[in-house]
Amino acid sequence: MRWSVTRTGGGASRRRRLLLTGAMALVLAGCGVPSSVEVMPIPVPSMTADLAPSLEVFYGQQVTWRNCGDAECATVKVPMDYANPDGRTIDLAVTRVRSTGTAIGSLFVNPGGPGGSAVDYAKAASQIVSPSVLDAYDIVGVDPRGVAKSDPMRCLTDDKIDELVEVDATPDSASEEARVVSISELVGRTCGETADPVIGFMGTVNAARDLDIVRALVGDSSFNYLGKSYGTYLGAVYAELFPGRVGRMVLDGVLPADLGLAEVTRGQASGFEEAFADFARDCSEQEDCPFQGTPDEVAQQIRDALTALDADPIEVGERSLNEGLATYAVLTYLYFPANDYPQLRAALAALVNDRDGTQLLNLLDGRINRGPDGRYLDNSTDAFYAVTCADRKSEVSLEQVRALAKELSVESPTFGAALAWGLLICNDWPVSQDPPITRVKASGSAPILVVSTTHDPATPYAWGERLAGQLDNAVLLSWDGYNHTAYLEGSACVTDAVDAYLLAGTLPKAGLVCE
Repeated sequence: MRWSVTRTGGGASRRRRLLLTGAMALVLAGCGVPSSVEVMPIPVPSMTADLAPSLEVFYGQQVTWRNCGDAECATVKVPMDYANPDGRTIDLAVTRVRSTGTAIGSLFVNPGGPGGSAVDYAKAASQIVSPSVLDAYDIVGVDPRGVAKSDPMRCLTDDKIDELVEVDATPDSASEEARVVSISELVGRTCGETADPVIGFMGTVNAARDLDIVRALVGDSSFNYLGKSYGTYLGAVYAELFPGRVGRMVLDGVLPADLGLAEVTRGQASGFEEAFADFARDCSEQEDCPFQGTPDEVAQQIRDALTALDADPIEVGERSLNEGLATYAVLTYLYFPANDYPQLRAALAALVNDRDGTQLLNLLDGRINRGPDGRYLDNSTDAFYAVTCADRKSEVSLEQVRALAKELSVESPTFGAALAWGLLICNDWPVSQDPPITRVKASGSAPILVVSTTHDPATPYAWGERLAGQLDNAVLLSWDGYNHTAYLEGSACVTDAVDAYLLAGTLPKAGLVCE
């Protein structure tokens, strides 16, 4: 059920995927700065927003950096409530990987989620940016407030998260429907009753304000940024709040500000359905595919195998692989075809040939950070809902959800209904104290580079077009491919274009589509 409001970033699972591609990273690390791209200084912003006197203590605080492996780490204090800066504070975890050359500034990074650790992401600097960019920038990661190492909020126990993940998200009886409603209500109620007060201040507006404080503390006049997936919304909100401080900003895999949860759900249902069809096509062409026939026939056979688990789940140790868990596992392995498809194909082969659900369950556990002892290794689930429900308030009736589930089950038969039922979770969410920004223009900002993949499952291509059209000063770079996000994902055309922008401020030609 947790996947019924789908994450738009890889978070720690993305980090693990990067570590698995170490051989690629070693090859890239041997490259130097491309001779065709001259590293150019970042212009000093022509506009600077006034600094409220009440915030001077935060912008002027002393930061002590300590060694934390191959990076420097520090703690920065920010106000929990910007309307009351003299009240409680939050400790933000910050990491910085120094450039391998002469830095022209800092490049802040965020992997998405919401709930992903930017600290862990930045520590993988040699794998998330090209060698030439690492040569020119210090890479900085800030865990957003309440996330990972930044005063993490937690309101759900491991057992409750298990209940949320395991519930049948496609109810076909009154009792199953009542269970979905009950577990959905439990999330908001439990977080409202037991979570730290920070839950009322977890919205992206406050997280963007936090980034500006860290920008000042690392000594940068401009905010240079690489945000992926949900990280694009964080970057866009920053640009709306502080347009005059935007330096070189790349937003890759766009989550738009102005779509409500129902619209996001519809877009993701369509995107993941398209990705599932591509997986079925790819599987039909492989010798080790456990299904036979045309791509459409393979897709239906996979759906049938998943549906069969509703009445006849498979025991895996002390757990049961049911329809909801298995379908969620399939969805989580549609993000990055080059690595995901072979692993998913092998897990499905074990499922249908040997009636063994171990591999599929292990794939899912890895993506949602569930350890072998049943403990969740971070607070990404709690943080995901705290941020999502603060940013995109939703009040939908049971009748509306039933109707949408029925509609999406036709349009997107593999995932549509379950995604629709996930809308209930944000109903009656504890009050957020920071109104979200639902429209971005960033008037007066420096040029922003928006990157979008034509067949991105989690952040559909149309969303990138939408944001690029809304921003006052932006260029859209497109990649014709099946992948979640584009930079350093296999297209030299995309990598070269992003690097030229980050290193020299040179934007790609408007309308460029990389094959």
